[in-house]
Amino acid sequence: MTQSRLFTPVLIAGSLIMIVSFGIRASFGMFQLPVADEFGWLRSEFSLAIAVQNLAWGIGQPIFSAIAEKFGDRKAIILGALTYAIGLSLSAYAVTPGQMQMLEVLVGFGIAGTGFGVILAVVGRATAPEHRSMALGIATAAGSAGQIVGPPMAALLLGFMTWSGVFLVFAGLILASLMFLPLMKVPAPAPRAELEETMGQILGRAFRDPSYILIFVGFFSCGYQLAFVTAHFPAFVAEVCGPITAGGVLDSLGISNTTQLGAWSIALIGLANIAGTIYAGKLGATFPRKYLLAGIYTGRTIIAALFILLPMTPLTVVIFSITMGSLWLATVPLTSGLIAHIYGLRYMGTLYGIVFFSHQLGSFLGVWLGGKLYDLYGTYTTVWWVGVGIGAFSAIVHLPIREVKAEGQPA
Repeated sequence: MTQSRLFTPVLIAGSLIMIVSFGIRASFGMFQLPVADEFGWLRSEFSLAIAVQNLAWGIGQPIFSAIAEKFGDRKAIILGALTYAIGLSLSAYAVTPGQMQMLEVLVGFGIAGTGFGVILAVVGRATAPEHRSMALGIATAAGSAGQIVGPPMAALLLGFMTWSGVFLVFAGLILASLMFLPLMKVPAPAPRAELEETMGQILGRAFRDPSYILIFVGFFSCGYQLAFVTAHFPAFVAEVCGPITAGGVLDSLGISNTTQLGAWSIALIGLANIAGTIYAGKLGATFPRKYLLAGIYTGRTIIAALFILLPMTPLTVVIFSITMGSLWLATVPLTSGLIAHIYGLRYMGTLYGIVFFSHQLGSFLGVWLGGKLYDLYGTYTTVWWVGVGIGAFSAIVHLPIREVKAEGQPA
């Protein structure tokens, strides 16, 4: 049954697992240059590995959500953590682009089993309706908290061990996160009225609903923008940004070169997003989620356009990181909450997982296209403008969504 308080053991445990899972995932952009230096790979080759990881994450998300709804949330999370650790461990010994790309399938499936689809569904079921939007925001913000520590930790570890050694350390950390699992005393799956529907029935209704299709299509740009920045922004900043002023604020914080600034920019995005995502969850309890989502995509579009139009300096990198970070994962509690509101909680994980596949298609394109076009033209400019265009498109497609409970759902 749901609990009336906001901070339940399920929310705390789920958030801790998400911190570890997303901290590791967010650090992959830090390995672009070390892997290229060791093997002489093109930028597109390691980028494709990260792109495959994101695509596998999208494919695995509805699968792990269905496993959780059929066999239990904790079993799905354990399977996800084991798959994640195996993928990282084997990737540490990859010596060709093909090996790395194939093994990232396991990593992507591992992220699916320890990420949004499974965790948010159980958090949603464990939380009372009046706190649900806020709880989803907090759980999503935990992913950003992981983003704060993941890239800087990777940068620190890379200072005294090889990239493959860091992969093995991360494999151990994801397994260690299972210590929080006993706190996840899984609640009953849904009200009785929702239990009467089969998965096939609700999936059929959702696929025939134009609003569900619009949610699916709109989530594509979110994945494109986030994955491109996570995978390529550290290298982009290291190569293009103007010099850091000696004796300036960044230098006084120990950030003395653009490589360090690139790592900390990802962490800064995560820090800003903790506040942004929690606030989005709070707003989602009061205002129509579709309008909030349209506003977020509009804001991202404007921020990205201004960033690429202006000369890149350490100051513009910091401003971009804070402003984009405040909108970074703010779409997730609103999108998942919108699905739960329209279609109920029973199969929320699977329905969100299918929508999340669109997000990961965008992630695949953003990461792969970033590396491919960089190798062709030596610049990321075209990829940025594609992101601006599809961000504007997503803002528009959310407007016609009917934010009302679907026929057959209890009031």
